[in-house]
Amino acid sequence: MQNIDDTRKDLLARIAVSDAPRELLKVPELKQLYDVIKTLAPEERGAYGKQINELKLLLESAITERESSLEDLAVESIDISAPWDVNGRPLNLLPTEQGTQHPLTLELENVINIFTRMGFEAIESRQIDDDDHMFATLNFPANHPARDGYDTFRTEENFIPPAHTSTMQNRILKAGKSKLEAGGQIASISYGRVFRNEDIDATHEHTFYQCEGIFVSSTATLGQMLGTLRSFFETYYGQSLKIKTQPAYFPFVEPGLEFAIEKPAALGGKPGEWLEMLGCGMIHPNVLSMAGIDPQKYRGFAWGGGIERLVMLKYGIEDIRHFESGKLQFLRKFYE
Repeated sequence: MQNIDDTRKDLLARIAVSDAPRELLKVPELKQLYDVIKTLAPEERGAYGKQINELKLLLESAITERESSLEDLAVESIDISAPWDVNGRPLNLLPTEQGTQHPLTLELENVINIFTRMGFEAIESRQIDDDDHMFATLNFPANHPARDGYDTFRTEENFIPPAHTSTMQNRILKAGKSKLEAGGQIASISYGRVFRNEDIDATHEHTFYQCEGIFVSSTATLGQMLGTLRSFFETYYGQSLKIKTQPAYFPFVEPGLEFAIEKPAALGGKPGEWLEMLGCGMIHPNVLSMAGIDPQKYRGFAWGGGIERLVMLKYGIEDIRHFESGKLQFLRKFYE
């Protein structure tokens, strides 16, 4: 029995480091254990044989586990930055000279470029935030039903992947307070990915991009906001456009509006056809107060909308899921 125990310890240790573990089933030590059976008394053979069979099953299990580890290691050990001979075989990668920017990246850069040329500072939003910046600083009271319209995700630590880029608004207002007090103004956009608990279909995604704008001064007006937005859309679509608004409710603006443009002719639009593009309005006094800005002395406006919607309308894309599909046929259309 001692020989069986010694052989078990030795073979398990060798299997754990072997590159060909199944070959260890052929070692002489195992054959020698079987040869011992015929030298034993008949009443001892049963117990001894049972011990050998249990050893064989244990070794088979250890070999299977080692083989699985070797397969995983073969995948994980590829160093994509190393020359081919270091990895031992060429990797089937796309040529780097064929790389291009994703269409959403290109269009987001275009949006940022338009607004920065209009005098707005561009700030990337966060991809994880807290309840305070997601709701409280934007005039969402605790347990208010308006929170239900921003159904989103939460981590176990109660952090939130933001459902809108408005989470940056309080930070931008606080950072710009000194500019106001010096007689200046706050003019910023925030942009980035946002996350919603959505059922995915041709017009809805759980992850998408937004761009938000904020302007605050001692003389800001609704007319300035409408002019700013009209100028942006005319530049983006490359033609003169008619605009209209209709009342809407957003806790962080008062009054709140939905902003629409007449469908551009370049998109097949006809007079009288309207496209709702974003939500906007004058920043609520409570939002200014929570950032330490006196709403009696200063006022501002804000807006926010999705980037995918802009791009889909511009290029006649019928399904938002194409952006994350990884289909080269779709991506190549932007570089033809």
